[in-house]
Amino acid sequence: MTEVLTLAYPWLRAAHIIFVIFWMAGLFMLPRFFVYHQEAPEGSEEASRWIEREDKLATIILNPSMLIVWVLGLTLAYYLNIWSQPWFHAKLFFVIALSGYQGWLMAYRKKLARGERPLSGKRLRMLNEVPGIAVAVIVILVIVRPF
Repeated sequence: MTEVLTLAYPWLRAAHIIFVIFWMAGLFMLPRFFVYHQEAPEGSEEASRWIEREDKLATIILNPSMLIVWVLGLTLAYYLNIWSQPWFHAKLFFVIALSGYQGWLMAYRKKLARGERPLSGKRLRMLNEVPGIAVAVIVILVIVRPF
């Protein structure tokens, strides 16, 4: 098994980075979709188009990308045996937090589809910054390994 992982390592790493990019793109897009959705009149054709777009983004990009990122990331962690590294614990914390953020987005998507609009457009625009901050911290942890 280790020999296979050694040969596949560059490909696994590349795929992990590619799917992180897909996942982050989706996490940036969905809150922006929510802003436009909330600005559409409730029950309108435009609002139903936003529901469809949000569903497609979640099922085609976000959910599969997050799953693949987790599988590849844990495979790489196993291969590199980095479980005891403090920087890895911090990275794992932020990846878990991003996964939770996505779960919250999925729940909010269902609320919007039901016609509920509990957050303002301004609040959604601010929440759109969460993945950018998290990914910046994660990249620093992985590249710099400050501890």
